[in-house]
Amino acid sequence: MSEIPRYDVAVIGYGPTGVTAANLLGAQGLKVVVVERDAEVYTRARAISTDEEVLRVWQQVGLAEELQRDMLAGLPIDFVDHRGRSFLSASFDSAGHGYPPQLFIYQPTLEATLRKGVTRFPNVDLLLAHECLRVRQDTGGAELLLAEDGGEHLKRVRASWVIAADGGSSPTRGQLGVGFDGRTYETRWVVIDTEVKREWPGHDRLRFHCDPLRPAVDCPTPLGHHRWEFPVLPGEDENDLVTDAAVWRLLGRQGITRDEVTVLRAVVYSHHVRAAARWRVGRVFLAGDAAHAMPPWIGQGMAAGVRDAANLCWKLASVIRGELPETVLDSYETERKPHVREVTRRAVLVGRIITERRRRICHIRDTLVRPLSRLSPVRRLLVKLSWLPPARYPRGFLGGGTPAVGHKVPQPWVLDSDGARSRLDDVLDGKWTVLSTCAAVPDPAWTAAARLTVLPPGAQPENGCVVDIDSTLLAWMRTHRAHTLVLRPDGFVYAAADATTALSPPPAGLRPLDADRLLS
Repeated sequence: MSEIPRYDVAVIGYGPTGVTAANLLGAQGLKVVVVERDAEVYTRARAISTDEEVLRVWQQVGLAEELQRDMLAGLPIDFVDHRGRSFLSASFDSAGHGYPPQLFIYQPTLEATLRKGVTRFPNVDLLLAHECLRVRQDTGGAELLLAEDGGEHLKRVRASWVIAADGGSSPTRGQLGVGFDGRTYETRWVVIDTEVKREWPGHDRLRFHCDPLRPAVDCPTPLGHHRWEFPVLPGEDENDLVTDAAVWRLLGRQGITRDEVTVLRAVVYSHHVRAAARWRVGRVFLAGDAAHAMPPWIGQGMAAGVRDAANLCWKLASVIRGELPETVLDSYETERKPHVREVTRRAVLVGRIITERRRRICHIRDTLVRPLSRLSPVRRLLVKLSWLPPARYPRGFLGGGTPAVGHKVPQPWVLDSDGARSRLDDVLDGKWTVLSTCAAVPDPAWTAAARLTVLPPGAQPENGCVVDIDSTLLAWMRTHRAHTLVLRPDGFVYAAADATTALSPPPAGLRPLDADRLLS
């Protein structure tokens, strides 16, 4: 044990958040170790959906297209009453990230693909079937004490920084003495995962059965799977509800028999609304469920963890390479926590609509919402206010300027300097970039960023330019009164200026861009 391996970052936990972090950090060329208690991918499908911004994160590491092949996209959602009649049916509008706005997943397959992606990076070491017993920090980093083979063998590793993505019960959070404030709902839920044998009417849409007698969620998932969720009602025995007979009684209420599906598993779980009191303790960062837990109603639990990794990993890489001061890491919680709080609020709101048990309230809900939802503007507004909030940071590691600051820029298809059709992020390649229109005022202060001019549709490709094929990006810049944007490596706008004003200066410590890092 005298030779202790040393790493830039240790990632504890290898679920969706941890495996995303491993891919992002591996792609940055950092030396990373992943510590995971289990030897294989967890076989039970927990998360069932994700969104376009998350797929855009996975695009950064070259896995978006492969992952999307195993997803279902473009399916509508229905809120139905106790008779199965829809009172709100809607689809989702794109936020401009370049992928379908709502995608259904089969989590074991998704995690397997993400793990396969990590194997591309020889700089990432995997310690599966290892449990992290202790994290001890000092001025030079953190030391992790690990148990292998159920505690038969101990080993130590050191890392400059640690990402604890070890789940809602996070042992690391407990060791750090960080509170996990919030509450756990009294009502527990039976989750039934099935494999489809024969399709039935309505199998291809997400339905929330807002029945005061027995609410339910009915959701298609890819690769021939389907899920139902039912609450454990007062007086019911949750152990009895997962028996074969009880499971088929529950499915029978939905008109599902053994002819339609094969039951894979039935489990009972609780819904939580909790957040860690602090997301950073020295050199250790909490991410994913270790930092926050939310109910599943809008399918954002896993997605929130992926966003955590996307926010944190480029900052860690910048600090490790000496491109930014360590203080930038304090912006991780500042930026992410408000978005998580708002997502959680909306998930709770949708949950209340679904699980309302008072018949009179349900009758009023169904009677009022049904005619209103027939009006397209009202329907879109209802979905917008209750589903995913936009990707925006009101505070954090940001400069100043027009209202574009803090927003994530949309990702259109563009023509690069060679005339090839590409997604914008593939051209930006994760670099600080000054993105400007032809009318913008040049700013010599930003030597730390690559420069790209956005040309209108029909323009000829040029060196140092991109052609905005559908004018999506140019229209967005006009809406946000910006002729020049400074994009961070994660695609969020650090600074913005109109045609007559200068950009706010670069952050302190940001190094000038090396010639070999310039965009052609």
